[in-house]
Amino acid sequence: MNNEFHQSQNYQKFNEYQFINNMFFGAKKTETIKVDNTSVKDLELVTKMSQEFAKTLDLKETLQTSLELIIKRINAQAANIFLIDNDKQNFQCIASKHQAYLEDFEIPITQGVMGKAALMKQCIRVGDVRKDVREIAEFYFDLDNKTNFTTYSVLCSPLIVSDECIGVIHCLNKKTDNKLFEESDRKLLETLSGPAALAIRNAKMAKDLIVKNRIEKEIEIVGEIQKTLLSQNIKENFPIAGINIPAKVVSGDFYNFSELSNGVYGFGVADVSGKGIKSSLLMSKASSLYRCLSKTNFSAAGLLDILNTEICETTSRGMFVTMLVGIYDSNKKELTLSNAGHEPPLIYSKDGNFSNFEEAGPPLGIAPKFKFKETKINFSNSSMYIFTDGITEIRDAKGNMLEAEGFKDYIKKYQQIPNHERLNKIIEDIIKSGRIQKDDLTIVTVDG
Repeated sequence: MNNEFHQSQNYQKFNEYQFINNMFFGAKKTETIKVDNTSVKDLELVTKMSQEFAKTLDLKETLQTSLELIIKRINAQAANIFLIDNDKQNFQCIASKHQAYLEDFEIPITQGVMGKAALMKQCIRVGDVRKDVREIAEFYFDLDNKTNFTTYSVLCSPLIVSDECIGVIHCLNKKTDNKLFEESDRKLLETLSGPAALAIRNAKMAKDLIVKNRIEKEIEIVGEIQKTLLSQNIKENFPIAGINIPAKVVSGDFYNFSELSNGVYGFGVADVSGKGIKSSLLMSKASSLYRCLSKTNFSAAGLLDILNTEICETTSRGMFVTMLVGIYDSNKKELTLSNAGHEPPLIYSKDGNFSNFEEAGPPLGIAPKFKFKETKINFSNSSMYIFTDGITEIRDAKGNMLEAEGFKDYIKKYQQIPNHERLNKIIEDIIKSGRIQKDDLTIVTVDG
Protein backbone atom coordinates (compact mmCIF):
# COMPACT_ATOMS: atom_id res chain seq x y z
CA MET A 1 0.00 0.00 0.00
CA ASN A 2 2.80 2.47 0.92
CA ASN A 3 4.70 1.71 -2.30
CA GLU A 4 1.59 2.31 -4.36
CA PHE A 5 0.98 5.61 -2.53
CA HIS A 6 4.57 6.85 -3.14
CA GLN A 7 4.45 5.81 -6.79
CA SER A 8 1.20 7.75 -7.16
CA GLN A 9 2.80 10.82 -5.56
CA ASN A 10 5.82 10.58 -7.84
CA TYR A 11 3.63 10.23 -10.90
CA GLN A 12 1.60 13.30 -9.86
CA LYS A 13 4.80 15.33 -9.29
CA PHE A 14 6.17 14.34 -12.64
CA ASN A 15 2.96 15.36 -14.38
CA GLU A 16 3.35 18.76 -12.72
CA TYR A 17 6.96 18.90 -13.89
CA GLN A 18 5.94 17.97 -17.42
CA PHE A 19 3.25 20.70 -17.35
CA ILE A 20 5.82 23.34 -16.34
CA ASN A 21 8.22 22.17 -19.02
CA ASN A 22 5.46 22.29 -21.66
CA MET A 23 4.37 25.75 -20.49
CA PHE A 24 7.88 27.18 -20.96
CA PHE A 25 8.91 25.31 -24.09
CA GLY A 26 5.65 24.56 -25.90
CA ALA A 27 5.62 20.77 -26.11
CA LYS A 28 3.21 19.85 -28.88
CA LYS A 29 2.01 16.52 -27.57
CA THR A 30 1.89 14.49 -24.39
CA GLU A 31 4.27 11.57 -24.30
CA THR A 32 4.26 8.63 -21.93
CA ILE A 33 7.51 8.87 -19.97
CA LYS A 34 8.75 6.73 -17.15
CA VAL A 35 8.86 8.42 -13.76
CA ASP A 36 12.34 8.46 -12.24
CA ASN A 37 13.99 10.14 -9.28
CA THR A 38 15.92 12.57 -11.52
CA SER A 39 12.71 14.03 -12.97
CA VAL A 40 11.18 14.45 -9.52
CA LYS A 41 14.43 16.02 -8.32
CA ASP A 42 14.33 18.52 -11.18
CA LEU A 43 10.72 19.39 -10.40
CA GLU A 44 11.67 20.01 -6.79
CA LEU A 45 14.51 22.28 -7.96
CA VAL A 46 12.16 24.29 -10.19
CA THR A 47 9.76 24.64 -7.25
CA LYS A 48 12.59 25.70 -4.95
CA MET A 49 13.80 28.28 -7.47
CA SER A 50 10.32 29.76 -7.72
CA GLN A 51 10.06 29.94 -3.94
CA GLU A 52 13.48 31.56 -3.59
CA PHE A 53 12.69 34.10 -6.30
CA ALA A 54 9.41 34.99 -4.60
CA LYS A 55 11.24 36.00 -1.44
CA THR A 56 12.86 39.06 -2.99
CA LEU A 57 12.28 41.59 -5.73
CA ASP A 58 15.89 42.70 -5.63
CA LEU A 59 17.40 42.05 -9.06
CA LYS A 60 20.96 41.43 -7.84
CA GLU A 61 19.83 39.03 -5.14
CA THR A 62 17.57 37.23 -7.62
CA LEU A 63 20.43 36.75 -10.07
CA GLN A 64 22.83 35.44 -7.43
CA THR A 65 20.16 33.00 -6.22
CA SER A 66 19.59 31.84 -9.79
CA LEU A 67 23.27 31.13 -10.38
CA GLU A 68 23.82 29.34 -7.07
CA LEU A 69 20.93 26.93 -7.68
CA ILE A 70 21.83 26.33 -11.34
CA ILE A 71 25.55 25.76 -10.73
CA LYS A 72 24.77 23.24 -8.03
CA ARG A 73 22.27 21.30 -10.14
CA ILE A 74 24.24 21.43 -13.42
CA ASN A 75 27.48 20.68 -11.54
CA ALA A 76 29.22 23.48 -13.44
CA GLN A 77 32.51 25.12 -12.63
CA ALA A 78 31.26 28.65 -13.39
CA ALA A 79 28.14 30.43 -14.61
CA ASN A 80 27.12 33.91 -15.71
CA ILE A 81 23.99 35.79 -16.57
CA PHE A 82 24.10 38.27 -19.43
CA LEU A 83 21.17 40.60 -20.12
CA ILE A 84 20.59 42.27 -23.46
CA ASP A 85 20.93 46.04 -23.66
CA ASN A 86 18.58 46.86 -26.53
CA ASP A 87 19.94 50.38 -26.95
CA LYS A 88 23.58 49.30 -27.28
CA GLN A 89 22.73 45.95 -28.93
CA ASN A 90 25.10 43.98 -26.74
CA PHE A 91 25.25 41.52 -23.86
CA GLN A 92 26.16 42.91 -20.45
CA CYS A 93 27.21 40.58 -17.64
CA ILE A 94 25.21 41.46 -14.54
CA ALA A 95 25.94 38.37 -12.43
CA SER A 96 28.85 35.95 -12.36
CA LYS A 97 29.98 33.03 -10.21
CA HIS A 98 33.59 31.82 -10.26
CA GLN A 99 34.69 33.80 -13.33
CA ALA A 100 36.03 37.28 -12.67
CA TYR A 101 36.09 40.61 -14.54
CA LEU A 102 33.22 39.82 -16.93
CA GLU A 103 31.43 43.04 -15.87
CA ASP A 104 34.12 44.92 -17.81
CA PHE A 105 33.07 43.45 -21.15
CA GLU A 106 30.22 44.27 -23.52
CA ILE A 107 29.72 41.55 -26.10
CA PRO A 108 27.77 42.21 -29.35
CA ILE A 109 24.50 40.24 -29.45
CA THR A 110 25.42 38.77 -32.84
CA GLN A 111 28.57 36.98 -31.69
CA GLY A 112 29.38 33.50 -30.47
CA VAL A 113 27.28 30.94 -28.66
CA MET A 114 25.37 33.59 -26.74
CA GLY A 115 24.39 35.36 -29.94
CA LYS A 116 23.30 32.12 -31.57
CA ALA A 117 21.28 31.01 -28.52
CA ALA A 118 19.50 34.36 -28.38
CA LEU A 119 18.80 34.37 -32.12
CA MET A 120 17.52 30.79 -32.29
CA LYS A 121 15.85 30.95 -28.84
CA GLN A 122 17.31 27.53 -28.09
CA CYS A 123 19.65 26.17 -25.47
CA ILE A 124 22.99 25.34 -27.10
CA ARG A 125 25.69 22.92 -25.94
CA VAL A 126 29.27 23.04 -27.13
CA GLY A 127 30.66 19.69 -26.02
CA ASP A 128 34.33 20.60 -26.52
CA VAL A 129 35.22 24.14 -27.53
CA ARG A 130 38.52 23.02 -29.05
CA LYS A 131 36.86 20.57 -31.43
CA ASP A 132 33.34 21.83 -32.15
CA VAL A 133 34.25 24.97 -34.12
CA ARG A 134 30.74 25.21 -35.60
CA GLU A 135 29.36 26.64 -32.37
CA ILE A 136 32.17 28.62 -30.81
CA ALA A 137 33.66 32.00 -31.74
CA GLU A 138 37.15 33.31 -31.12
CA PHE A 139 36.06 35.87 -28.55
CA TYR A 140 35.55 33.12 -25.96
CA PHE A 141 39.24 32.37 -26.01
CA ASP A 142 39.92 36.08 -25.82
CA LEU A 143 37.75 36.24 -22.71
CA ASP A 144 39.65 33.31 -21.24
CA ASN A 145 42.88 35.26 -21.64
CA LYS A 146 41.42 38.37 -20.01
CA THR A 147 39.65 36.59 -17.15
CA ASN A 148 42.33 34.00 -16.35
CA PHE A 149 39.86 31.21 -17.06
CA THR A 150 40.10 28.10 -19.26
CA THR A 151 36.92 27.07 -21.07
CA TYR A 152 36.45 23.42 -22.06
CA SER A 153 32.71 23.11 -22.55
CA VAL A 154 29.77 25.54 -22.76
CA LEU A 155 26.04 25.52 -22.12
CA CYS A 156 24.09 28.61 -23.12
CA SER A 157 20.35 28.98 -22.69
CA PRO A 158 18.29 32.01 -23.71
CA LEU A 159 16.10 33.71 -21.12
CA ILE A 160 12.73 33.88 -22.85
CA VAL A 161 9.73 35.85 -21.57
CA SER A 162 6.64 36.34 -23.73
CA ASP A 163 8.62 35.09 -26.75
CA GLU A 164 11.28 37.78 -26.20
CA CYS A 165 14.88 36.98 -25.34
CA ILE A 166 16.02 39.22 -22.48
CA GLY A 167 19.42 37.58 -22.00
CA VAL A 168 21.23 34.25 -21.55
CA ILE A 169 22.44 31.90 -18.84
CA HIS A 170 25.98 30.80 -19.60
CA CYS A 171 27.49 27.74 -17.88
CA LEU A 172 31.16 26.74 -18.25
CA ASN A 173 32.90 23.40 -17.65
CA LYS A 174 31.30 20.46 -15.90
CA LYS A 175 32.94 19.36 -12.66
CA THR A 176 34.01 15.97 -14.01
CA ASP A 177 37.34 14.57 -15.12
CA ASN A 178 36.83 15.52 -18.78
CA LYS A 179 35.02 18.82 -17.89
CA LEU A 180 32.53 18.31 -20.75
CA PHE A 181 28.76 18.82 -20.62
CA GLU A 182 26.42 16.18 -21.98
CA GLU A 183 23.05 16.41 -23.75
CA SER A 184 21.17 15.78 -20.50
CA ASP A 185 22.84 18.87 -19.04
CA ARG A 186 21.61 20.96 -21.96
CA LYS A 187 18.02 19.78 -21.47
CA LEU A 188 18.21 20.48 -17.75
CA LEU A 189 19.50 24.04 -18.22
CA GLU A 190 16.80 24.59 -20.81
CA THR A 191 14.19 23.61 -18.23
CA LEU A 192 15.70 25.72 -15.44
CA SER A 193 16.06 28.84 -17.58
CA GLY A 194 12.26 29.20 -17.89
CA PRO A 195 11.44 30.08 -14.26
CA ALA A 196 14.76 31.94 -13.99
CA ALA A 197 13.76 34.20 -16.90
CA LEU A 198 10.39 34.96 -15.33
CA ALA A 199 12.00 35.74 -11.97
CA ILE A 200 14.57 38.05 -13.57
CA ARG A 201 11.91 39.84 -15.61
CA ASN A 202 9.71 40.32 -12.51
CA ALA A 203 12.62 41.58 -10.42
CA LYS A 204 13.66 43.99 -13.16
CA MET A 205 10.10 45.28 -13.50
CA ALA A 206 9.88 45.73 -9.73
CA LYS A 207 13.16 47.65 -9.71
CA ASP A 208 12.00 49.88 -12.57
CA LEU A 209 8.71 50.49 -10.75
CA ILE A 210 10.50 51.46 -7.55
CA VAL A 211 12.69 53.92 -9.48
CA LYS A 212 9.65 55.32 -11.28
CA ASN A 213 7.73 55.77 -8.02
CA ARG A 214 10.72 57.50 -6.43
CA ILE A 215 11.05 59.88 -9.38
CA GLU A 216 7.32 60.63 -9.31
CA LYS A 217 7.52 61.35 -5.58
CA GLU A 218 10.48 63.66 -6.11
CA ILE A 219 8.58 65.46 -8.88
CA GLU A 220 5.65 65.93 -6.50
CA ILE A 221 8.02 67.48 -3.96
CA VAL A 222 9.38 69.84 -6.63
CA GLY A 223 5.79 70.80 -7.47
CA GLU A 224 5.03 71.56 -3.82
CA ILE A 225 8.18 73.66 -3.51
CA GLN A 226 7.21 75.59 -6.64
CA LYS A 227 3.85 76.48 -5.13
CA THR A 228 5.59 78.12 -2.19
CA LEU A 229 7.44 80.40 -4.63
CA LEU A 230 4.16 81.87 -5.88
CA SER A 231 2.72 84.84 -4.03
CA GLN A 232 -0.45 84.19 -2.05
CA ASN A 233 -3.51 86.25 -2.91
CA ILE A 234 -4.71 88.74 -0.30
CA LYS A 235 -8.49 88.93 -0.13
CA GLU A 236 -9.04 92.45 1.14
CA ASN A 237 -8.19 95.61 -0.81
CA PHE A 238 -4.99 94.42 -2.46
CA PRO A 239 -4.55 95.58 -6.06
CA ILE A 240 -2.73 92.47 -7.36
CA ALA A 241 -3.82 88.82 -7.60
CA GLY A 242 -2.49 85.80 -9.47
CA ILE A 243 -3.34 82.23 -10.42
CA ASN A 244 -1.30 79.33 -11.81
CA ILE A 245 -2.72 75.99 -12.95
CA PRO A 246 0.11 73.63 -14.02
CA ALA A 247 -0.53 71.35 -16.98
CA LYS A 248 1.42 68.64 -15.12
CA VAL A 249 2.78 68.21 -11.61
CA VAL A 250 5.46 70.84 -12.11
CA SER A 251 5.13 74.19 -13.85
CA GLY A 252 7.29 76.28 -16.14
CA ASP A 253 5.41 79.50 -15.24
CA PHE A 254 5.73 81.69 -12.19
CA TYR A 255 4.53 84.98 -10.79
CA ASN A 256 5.38 87.05 -7.76
CA PHE A 257 4.09 90.28 -6.27
CA SER A 258 4.59 92.26 -3.07
CA GLU A 259 4.14 95.69 -1.53
CA LEU A 260 7.51 97.47 -1.75
CA SER A 261 6.51 100.52 0.26
CA ASN A 262 3.31 102.28 1.23
CA GLY A 263 1.12 102.11 -1.87
CA VAL A 264 3.95 100.93 -4.18
CA TYR A 265 3.82 97.35 -5.47
CA GLY A 266 6.20 95.21 -7.49
CA PHE A 267 5.24 92.26 -9.68
CA GLY A 268 6.76 89.82 -12.17
CA VAL A 269 5.35 87.12 -14.45
CA ALA A 270 7.48 84.64 -16.39
CA ASP A 271 7.28 81.61 -18.67
CA VAL A 272 10.19 79.21 -19.18
CA SER A 273 10.69 77.59 -22.59
CA GLY A 274 9.98 73.90 -22.86
CA LYS A 275 8.32 71.52 -20.41
CA GLY A 276 9.30 69.01 -17.77
CA ILE A 277 11.79 68.93 -14.91
CA LYS A 278 14.50 70.88 -16.74
CA SER A 279 12.15 73.79 -17.37
CA SER A 280 10.71 73.68 -13.86
CA LEU A 281 14.20 73.89 -12.35
CA LEU A 282 14.99 76.95 -14.45
CA MET A 283 11.67 78.44 -13.37
CA SER A 284 12.55 77.84 -9.71
CA LYS A 285 15.91 79.51 -10.20
CA ALA A 286 14.48 82.56 -12.00
CA SER A 287 11.69 82.88 -9.44
CA SER A 288 14.08 82.71 -6.49
CA LEU A 289 16.37 85.32 -8.06
CA TYR A 290 13.45 87.64 -8.74
CA ARG A 291 12.04 87.28 -5.21
CA CYS A 292 15.43 88.13 -3.72
CA LEU A 293 16.39 90.99 -6.05
CA SER A 294 12.98 92.66 -6.16
CA LYS A 295 13.18 93.49 -2.44
CA THR A 296 16.07 95.90 -2.96
CA ASN A 297 16.04 96.82 -6.66
CA PHE A 298 13.00 98.94 -7.56
CA SER A 299 13.89 99.34 -11.25
CA ALA A 300 11.90 97.14 -13.63
CA ALA A 301 14.55 97.30 -16.36
CA GLY A 302 17.37 96.94 -13.82
CA LEU A 303 15.86 93.71 -12.51
CA LEU A 304 15.66 92.27 -16.04
CA ASP A 305 19.29 93.25 -16.73
CA ILE A 306 20.54 91.35 -13.68
CA LEU A 307 18.31 88.32 -14.29
CA ASN A 308 19.36 88.19 -17.95
CA THR A 309 23.07 88.21 -17.08
CA GLU A 310 22.65 85.40 -14.54
CA ILE A 311 20.49 83.22 -16.77
CA CYS A 312 22.79 83.71 -19.79
CA GLU A 313 25.76 82.52 -17.72
CA THR A 314 24.16 79.38 -16.28
CA THR A 315 21.23 78.19 -18.40
CA SER A 316 21.41 75.28 -20.84
CA ARG A 317 21.76 76.03 -24.54
CA GLY A 318 18.43 76.71 -26.22
CA MET A 319 16.54 77.51 -23.02
CA PHE A 320 15.18 80.96 -22.23
CA VAL A 321 12.67 82.79 -20.07
CA THR A 322 10.06 85.33 -21.15
CA MET A 323 9.27 87.77 -18.37
CA LEU A 324 7.39 90.97 -17.68
CA VAL A 325 8.37 93.02 -14.63
CA GLY A 326 6.43 96.01 -13.34
CA ILE A 327 6.01 98.49 -10.51
CA TYR A 328 2.64 99.99 -9.67
CA ASP A 329 2.61 103.25 -7.73
CA SER A 330 -0.97 103.68 -6.51
CA ASN A 331 -0.15 107.11 -5.12
CA LYS A 332 0.90 108.47 -8.52
CA LYS A 333 -1.53 106.24 -10.45
CA GLU A 334 1.44 105.11 -12.56
CA LEU A 335 2.76 101.83 -13.96
CA THR A 336 6.41 101.18 -14.84
CA LEU A 337 6.82 98.18 -17.14
CA SER A 338 9.73 96.31 -18.73
CA ASN A 339 9.20 93.30 -20.98
CA ALA A 340 11.63 90.52 -21.93
CA GLY A 341 9.87 88.76 -24.81
CA HIS A 342 6.68 88.08 -22.84
CA GLU A 343 3.07 88.16 -24.11
CA PRO A 344 1.90 91.80 -24.34
CA PRO A 345 -0.39 92.46 -21.34
CA LEU A 346 -3.98 93.58 -21.86
CA ILE A 347 -5.20 96.78 -20.17
CA TYR A 348 -8.95 97.04 -19.68
CA SER A 349 -10.23 100.53 -18.88
CA LYS A 350 -13.45 101.51 -17.12
CA ASP A 351 -14.97 102.61 -20.45
CA GLY A 352 -14.77 99.00 -21.70
CA ASN A 353 -11.87 99.42 -24.10
CA PHE A 354 -8.69 97.33 -24.32
CA SER A 355 -5.16 98.52 -25.02
CA ASN A 356 -1.81 96.72 -25.22
CA PHE A 357 1.69 97.38 -23.96
CA GLU A 358 3.64 96.23 -27.00
CA GLU A 359 7.24 97.29 -26.31
CA ALA A 360 9.53 94.34 -25.53
CA GLY A 361 13.13 93.19 -25.59
CA PRO A 362 14.42 89.64 -26.18
CA PRO A 363 13.71 86.79 -23.71
CA LEU A 364 16.13 86.30 -20.83
CA GLY A 365 19.01 83.98 -21.60
CA ILE A 366 19.51 84.90 -25.27
CA ALA A 367 21.36 88.24 -25.47
CA PRO A 368 23.89 88.56 -22.59
CA LYS A 369 24.68 92.27 -22.96
CA PHE A 370 21.22 93.54 -23.84
CA LYS A 371 20.00 96.53 -21.82
CA PHE A 372 16.26 96.51 -21.24
CA LYS A 373 14.12 99.62 -21.35
CA GLU A 374 11.22 100.54 -19.10
CA THR A 375 8.13 102.57 -19.85
CA LYS A 376 5.90 104.59 -17.52
CA ILE A 377 2.18 104.79 -18.26
CA ASN A 378 -0.75 106.42 -16.50
CA PHE A 379 -2.93 103.84 -14.82
CA SER A 380 -6.22 104.55 -13.09
CA ASN A 381 -9.70 103.01 -13.12
CA SER A 382 -8.27 100.15 -15.17
CA SER A 383 -7.11 96.54 -14.82
CA MET A 384 -4.00 95.08 -16.44
CA TYR A 385 -3.89 91.35 -17.23
CA ILE A 386 -0.48 89.68 -17.61
CA PHE A 387 -0.67 86.08 -18.81
CA THR A 388 1.38 83.27 -20.33
CA ASP A 389 0.78 81.74 -23.76
CA GLY A 390 -0.98 78.76 -22.15
CA ILE A 391 -4.02 81.03 -21.90
CA THR A 392 -4.15 82.31 -25.46
CA GLU A 393 -3.05 79.01 -27.06
CA ILE A 394 -5.50 76.73 -25.25
CA ARG A 395 -7.64 74.99 -27.88
CA ASP A 396 -11.22 73.86 -28.16
CA ALA A 397 -12.33 70.45 -29.47
CA LYS A 398 -11.97 71.68 -33.08
CA GLY A 399 -8.39 72.82 -32.49
CA ASN A 400 -9.14 76.54 -32.45
CA MET A 401 -7.01 78.62 -30.08
CA LEU A 402 -8.58 81.03 -27.59
CA GLU A 403 -6.17 83.85 -28.57
CA ALA A 404 -6.19 87.33 -27.02
CA GLU A 405 -9.60 88.21 -28.48
CA GLY A 406 -11.25 85.22 -26.85
CA PHE A 407 -9.52 85.98 -23.55
CA LYS A 408 -10.98 89.51 -23.62
CA ASP A 409 -14.50 88.06 -23.51
CA TYR A 410 -13.75 86.31 -20.21
CA ILE A 411 -12.18 89.47 -18.78
CA LYS A 412 -15.28 91.52 -19.56
CA LYS A 413 -17.57 88.79 -18.21
CA TYR A 414 -16.02 88.70 -14.74
CA GLN A 415 -14.51 92.19 -14.38
CA GLN A 416 -16.84 93.28 -11.57
CA ILE A 417 -15.81 90.43 -9.24
CA PRO A 418 -12.99 91.05 -6.69
CA ASN A 419 -9.63 90.17 -8.26
CA HIS A 420 -8.82 87.09 -6.12
CA GLU A 421 -12.17 85.52 -7.12
CA ARG A 422 -12.16 86.88 -10.67
CA LEU A 423 -9.14 84.88 -11.86
CA ASN A 424 -10.56 81.61 -10.49
CA LYS A 425 -13.83 82.27 -12.33
CA ILE A 426 -12.02 83.01 -15.61
CA ILE A 427 -9.92 79.80 -15.46
CA GLU A 428 -12.90 77.66 -14.42
CA ASP A 429 -15.02 79.01 -17.27
CA ILE A 430 -12.25 78.51 -19.86
CA ILE A 431 -11.75 74.87 -18.83
CA LYS A 432 -15.48 74.13 -18.48
CA SER A 433 -16.00 75.39 -22.02
CA GLY A 434 -14.40 72.14 -23.21
CA ARG A 435 -10.97 73.53 -24.00
CA ILE A 436 -8.06 71.14 -23.50
CA GLN A 437 -5.20 72.28 -21.25
CA LYS A 438 -1.79 71.26 -22.59
CA ASP A 439 0.28 74.08 -21.10
CA ASP A 440 0.47 75.91 -17.79
CA LEU A 441 -2.24 78.53 -17.29
CA THR A 442 -1.06 81.70 -15.50
CA ILE A 443 -2.74 85.09 -15.06
CA VAL A 444 -1.83 88.07 -12.89
CA THR A 445 -4.10 91.10 -12.68
CA VAL A 446 -3.26 94.59 -11.40
CA ASP A 447 -6.24 96.80 -10.54
CA GLY A 448 -5.80 100.58 -10.54
